[in-house]
Amino acid sequence: MKVKIRKHTSERQAARLVKKIRIRKTVKGTEERPRLCVFRSGKHMYAHVINDVTGNTLVTVSSLKLKDDKSGKDIAKAVGAEVAKAALVKNIKNVVFDRNGYIYHGRVKSLADGAREAGLNF
Repeated sequence: MKVKIRKHTSERQAARLVKKIRIRKTVKGTEERPRLCVFRSGKHMYAHVINDVTGNTLVTVSSLKLKDDKSGKDIAKAVGAEVAKAALVKNIKNVVFDRNGYIYHGRVKSLADGAREAGLNF
């Protein structure tokens, strides 16, 4: 799979997209172990639990829906805990973590820690 990188795309964003494709070659979500996909923007964090076999999004949580005054790592941890609670309600205990090309550090790591503390296994 090849990614088209346009000339207005920054080098940092282009590197993330290349990493994302390399990760997605190996990380696949199934019915038994769906994929926990993370997206971070400048202000917000988003987490989705996706079954790649059927192409369905099973659970989605974002920092937009949380009514917290937190920011940064704290809100990422809260998003991780909320996605874990929502997944456990749907009887999903095991997931595969997809960092979506981001470095496993900072907000991405906090989201993963929050999900683990709330009961998800990955």
